Amino acid sequence: MSHIHQIAPAPKTYELELDVLSNEPVNREYRLLVLRAPPELLEKCRAGQFFHLLCPQMGGQAPYLRRPMSIYGVYPEHGELHFLYKVTGEGTRALAMLRAGHGLNVLGPLGEPFSIEPEWDRLVLAARGVGLATLAPLALEARRLGKQLTAICSARSEDVLMSVDLFRNMGADVITLTDEDGSSSVENLEAVLIALIDGPGIDAFYTCGSNRLLKLLQKLGTRHGIPGQIALEQQMACGLGMCHCCVRPFQKEEGIVNLRVCREGPVFDIQEAMAW
Repeated sequence: MSHIHQIAPAPKTYELELDVLSNEPVNREYRLLVLRAPPELLEKCRAGQFFHLLCPQMGGQAPYLRRPMSIYGVYPEHGELHFLYKVTGEGTRALAMLRAGHGLNVLGPLGEPFSIEPEWDRLVLAARGVGLATLAPLALEARRLGKQLTAICSARSEDVLMSVDLFRNMGADVITLTDEDGSSSVENLEAVLIALIDGPGIDAFYTCGSNRLLKLLQKLGTRHGIPGQIALEQQMACGLGMCHCCVRPFQKEEGIVNLRVCREGPVFDIQEAMAW
């Protein structure tokens, strides 16, 4: 028996050449790219969405496809759009060569954003490494809505923990966990989350990217009746839903369905996402 899934019309998307304001390292692994952006673009951006960046061909690097990158910060008062990234391959190596005054072609904002239901007052964000970049704009939205926020930031070591100061500046209670001191184990994280559930309570989980975090939050969400959302990372070609490069399986009530991360996501119901 076939099922028809209604696809909502895509919101307005822009392709623009934006000026680079800065592109500096924030620690030994990650860089912050700041672009000057017009108000009509910034007002369309929502937490969880992404842009498809046309990486430059320079320094011997010649990336062919655009690279999807989560929005890290939107600051209309300064006319700035921020991206946090890790240099891992040809595309990001090319991005790292951009300097103030260079131009960068961007396509976006793309994808379905995070949502915060009115009855969700106590929110928990949990992610590792650059996954925290995707959750950073959610902290801005939570502050705007007056929500209580706890950010659990995990990384291999303290010197590569991401967004800790940003979350604290947004009024979040920040819990840091690292592989270095052994605190980032699944068992310890579960104990931290159970203490929050038994204490102030949790109304919703938000996470990004990590398979072990997904499985843990699914387990606790089912046991304690806590909903949540996950932003998924996936290789993409077009970023617009045409090429079906980013299709993944999801568990719906009617059974397993295949959905495009770039179009139906990248944000999905945490219980519908399937571990990989």
